Amino acid sequence: MTMKFRAHDTFFIRKGWLSKGMERIVEKPDLFVDKDENPMDVLGIGSNMVKALRYWLQAVELTSEPNKGKRIQTLTKLGSQIYQKDRYIEELGTLYLLQYKLAKQKEEATAWYFFFNEFSMSEFTREEFVQALQNYILMADDGSSVAIRSLNDDFACIINTYLPRYKSNPGKVSPENNIDCPFGELGLIDISNRKQKTYKKSIPAASSLNPWVVLAVIVDQAEGRDEIGLNELLTKPCNIGKVFNLDAITMLDVLHEIENLGLIKIIRTAGLDVIHLNTQLAFEDCVKKYYETIDEGV
Repeated sequence: MTMKFRAHDTFFIRKGWLSKGMERIVEKPDLFVDKDENPMDVLGIGSNMVKALRYWLQAVELTSEPNKGKRIQTLTKLGSQIYQKDRYIEELGTLYLLQYKLAKQKEEATAWYFFFNEFSMSEFTREEFVQALQNYILMADDGSSVAIRSLNDDFACIINTYLPRYKSNPGKVSPENNIDCPFGELGLIDISNRKQKTYKKSIPAASSLNPWVVLAVIVDQAEGRDEIGLNELLTKPCNIGKVFNLDAITMLDVLHEIENLGLIKIIRTAGLDVIHLNTQLAFEDCVKKYYETIDEGV
């Protein structure tokens, strides 16, 4: 298995970056590889930031570029929907969709994948996370040794992605400061103890999760099955419990919302704890429905 660390050059996603990246790529698919025009000028950011943005656009699956031939970027199906419906990434549901895509990037954003899917400590220090990540890399046994600095940088970047700056530096940063990462709005990480520098994973409010967004992830992970165990939803890597930091209670609250729309049936009888999918919709269909319901203001 290939793994990638510190591909972001220590730059987390800044507000406005993804929208600007999408807009510029639609205008100019060879933005990052054009010999005649400098992407730093087009995007108005420094060269390391350009590299980071190129990486992030792909890590959250807004864009893709081929592995060989001319490395032009194009919008993915998800990227096209977001570009049309929520270009400035103002909807929480859009952020949750991108969070799902990022948290399941086992190869492209290994530290993110590990943090959400494999790392089980609910409270932790940087040292504890880095140690656990090192063990994970060793267990994967592809003989790769990764510089500890890269793992420390990944940890810092994860914290900066999900912890708003005014929380990490109160008194120094105003909440209006736009250096924050939009993913901070999801509230997935908080400070546990400032003095001891411990952090914790936090559980988002069920009300912040749109049923269509959650269903999109469920059907994506179901891979054609129409029955999925509640335990699988909660604990299996890349499923809703892991990528959104849900506990059993919050997850059930959200599942009831989906059930109220008639899209699933929760079955808890005869020792079965499963949901039955009442729909043949695929991931992209659910995303489309999500944006339709927002348009209607439902």
